Amino acid sequence: MFKARLIMTVAVMTLTVGGSLAQTQQPYAGLQSRPIKALSDRELADLRGGRGMGLALAAELNGYPGPVHVIELADALALTAEQRGRMQHLHETMKAEAIALGERLIEQEADLDRQFATRTITPVILDAATTRIGQTKAELWATHLRYHLATMEVLTPDQVRRYSELRGYTSGAQGAPHHPGMHHR
Repeated sequence: MFKARLIMTVAVMTLTVGGSLAQTQQPYAGLQSRPIKALSDRELADLRGGRGMGLALAAELNGYPGPVHVIELADALALTAEQRGRMQHLHETMKAEAIALGERLIEQEADLDRQFATRTITPVILDAATTRIGQTKAELWATHLRYHLATMEVLTPDQVRRYSELRGYTSGAQGAPHHPGMHHR
């Protein structure tokens, strides 16, 4: 009796674990219903909204603040009226550029998706499409990074240091690194 129960318990556990393993081995299940298979709803919204999506982490985490977060921290950074205006201009310009590139990327991804869905994809079409997508992604990436560079021209070294503290990247005892071209006041 005990042996039979043990075998039954092991069998049930095996089926349960096996079923959940089968589910975890299918990481793309359900994604086939997305309008553009390669882009999530969140990615589509971020691209359409001109958001950074982590593209500027190389700048952000190495002491180059971005316009959006500087604007969010304007009071704590004691931005002057001139600095606020310049940051707002940088943000609006960056956002406009990023939205245009995001829309282009969405169109390119939709075209690639359509080529696969209609079974009209060929190696030549694939190479051309992925090259265009790669170029657009690179432009979008550079756009976000470029505005982090431009932000450095607006802030003082103390504001850059304070920004890093407020964002949790450094403690008050550490100094912000010197960046060539940074505006000093």
